[in-house]
Amino acid sequence: MAPQRILDPSAGTGVFVNAVEKNGIVPIMGRVTINGTVAQFSCKRSIPKDLWDVKGNKAKGKSVEARDINHALDNIKAQIIKHYQRISDREAFVTAEMVRNAYQGIGSEYETLLKAFDRENEVFKKRVGKDRTIATYRSRVVARNHVAAFIKSFYRRTDMSMLEIIAFNRIDNNGNTISDKHERLRNTRICKELTLKYGLHMANGKENVKRNRLKEPDKTKYELYDILKTEVGRCGNWNVLVANLKRQGAEVHFSHRGQTDEIQGVVFSKNGYHFNGSKVDRRFSYSKIDAALQRNRYGERMNLIPKVCTTDTPNATSDTARGELVSGSLGLLNGHGSSCNATDAEANLEMAEMLRRKKKRKKGLRL
Repeated sequence: MAPQRILDPSAGTGVFVNAVEKNGIVPIMGRVTINGTVAQFSCKRSIPKDLWDVKGNKAKGKSVEARDINHALDNIKAQIIKHYQRISDREAFVTAEMVRNAYQGIGSEYETLLKAFDRENEVFKKRVGKDRTIATYRSRVVARNHVAAFIKSFYRRTDMSMLEIIAFNRIDNNGNTISDKHERLRNTRICKELTLKYGLHMANGKENVKRNRLKEPDKTKYELYDILKTEVGRCGNWNVLVANLKRQGAEVHFSHRGQTDEIQGVVFSKNGYHFNGSKVDRRFSYSKIDAALQRNRYGERMNLIPKVCTTDTPNATSDTARGELVSGSLGLLNGHGSSCNATDAEANLEMAEMLRRKKKRKKGLRL
């Protein structure tokens, strides 16, 4: 069954319904014909097949649905004509693709994907030899070419508007509805297929990064990552962690919620650079480090992991840090002893306090 189409000869525009239907619903397509050139596009509208008037090139009847569809189609035609007139005022020869691209947001006055890609690559190229490498620049050029090849193959175009990418579009170029079922699984599969097809490689994590090739501030960030990976995995509380980090040249600072004493973030400093914990790695945000320290204390009490002692006293931390390291649910010890001096009674009280706070939070109370 061929697509059914009615053109408006005076304007060179028309709409038609696609032959592909699903449960009796067919998508509406638009077509622009200018100077012997033709360009099609999706109107991003669907209609029951029996509601479409083939001769009138519109929806039948006066129902709310029919009026809405006809109003939308009239707006599309008006926009197409407006873009045609605007382009013809400044161009000697106008094609259907030029008008369609203008309607879809592609043109000299619009930002496009490949144009943005090229601009960013030019900025990156100027930094090669300073803080960027030529190999990284070449990989970015290859990525740009892959995107261009995909657009040409899949969309039959030379570029795409940023507006099209930002806008949520579930109608493909053939007017079919794009399914949103199992999106995460489908996206993962497609990414793996593209990785294998174009000879790319899967990221192996921070452990395989070549540290000797890093420059600041990435070099310091990875140094902090290596230190935190070791210390967070074996320390039992914040006092010990802060002291051990300080011995290795790293400082710890805490951020609070507003003017309260409630700690909501942690910042690590080394070599004059400062990084939020989550910027070093997601596992090193304040809440995740605190949870890891609690697990370590539980393992110590159950003799699952050895206790980590430090010869430094809490005086190793700054006065500000000592004020921030409060006792309670954070698992921090007051006084001048290390984690090895924590008694089972103190640990039990600490766990009871944690449970009490969690119970109150469930009731909707805030401390």
